Order: sequence, then C-alpha cells, then structure tokens
Amino acid sequence: MHASAPTTTAIGHRFRWRIVDIVVASVIGVASGLIFLLWNIGYLGPKALIEPLTPGLQGLLDGPWLFAGVLGALIIRKPGAAIYTETLAAVVSALVGNTWGGFLTIEAGLVQGLGAELIFLIFFYRRWSLPVAVLAGIGAALLGGINNLILWFAGADTTFIVVYLISTMVSGAVIAGALSWLLARGLAATGALDRFASGREARKRV
Repeated sequence: MHASAPTTTAIGHRFRWRIVDIVVASVIGVASGLIFLLWNIGYLGPKALIEPLTPGLQGLLDGPWLFAGVLGALIIRKPGAAIYTETLAAVVSALVGNTWGGFLTIEAGLVQGLGAELIFLIFFYRRWSLPVAVLAGIGAALLGGINNLILWFAGADTTFIVVYLISTMVSGAVIAGALSWLLARGLAATGALDRFASGREARKRV
C-alpha cells in the first residue's frame, strides 16, 4: 500500500494540467487556427491541379488542417491536449468564417483531434517519438477522412474512398506527424519549452 501511493500520486501529477499548459496549448491552438485560415485559401490552387488527376487525390492537401492536435500533444504531453488544440484551431477558423460552416468546422476539428488523441492514449502518454507522432498524424487523418466522406462525399464510389483515405493518411503522416515532431524538437532546442517535459528532454540530448 505504501509503495504504490507515491506512484499513483506521481502519475496524477504528471497528467494534471497546469496554468502554463493551458496557456501554451491555447497559443498553439489559436496560432494553428490562423494557419488553417491561410490554408483555407491557399489550398485552392493545388486542389485545382490535383483533383482532375485522380478522384480522391485531393486528400493529399488535408495535412495542414491536421497538425494542431499532434503538435499540441507533443509539446504539452497531457491527456486531452490533442483534442483541445485541434478543436480550438477549428473554432478560430470557424469564427473568422469559411466555406464549410461554423458548426461543421468545429465538429471536424474535434474528430481530427480525437484521432490523434487515441494514438497517444494507446501508448499511455509515455511515447513521444517520431513513429508515434506519424501514427498520430495518420489517426487524425483517418478519422477526419471518414468524417469528410460521410459529410461531403456521401455516395462516393469505392475507388474514390480508397484513394482519398490513402491520400489523406499520407498527408497526415508527413505534415501532421513528421513535420509537427520536427517543429516541436526545434522549439525545444531553443529553450522555449524548458517548462515542459518535451523541452527538458530535448535539451538533455544537446
């Protein structure tokens, strides 16, 4: 009994959100939302080029809408960080306005954040390596892609569904997963994340 109590307390403390966690996660979410807004317009050019090539290939453009949850989780390392940052980014995008509507934008952010969150949960919030980040990006893309197929591509044929899901998962793996991991490592190396385990761990390697 006495041996297990400190372990339980330590785990609870490690998972407890601090004020600094909330503030930084909020900054990540808002900043990501501004990037979402830029991509809402910027993706139109690549979409016009890619879409005619193969139906569903436009999933390759989804990554910039998926990274917030992975990046937030990699930095904060607390349960709920992926859902919080991705959803907040979607809220910012929805409030400013886009072609998909406010509620559906927020719903998409929640689903995408959940996809990333489930991967970190599977690893008990203990593994923050590049492979796990890539899997989290794929998780965000997979749930987000299924959500898009239901809401926006209802009745699509099998070829479209397969191509779209593979394309969006590739984009999620590279942009939301690998690039978010590199960005988190880069921020940690500057000392900006020294109040977080992610920052202290990176600094020890230097």
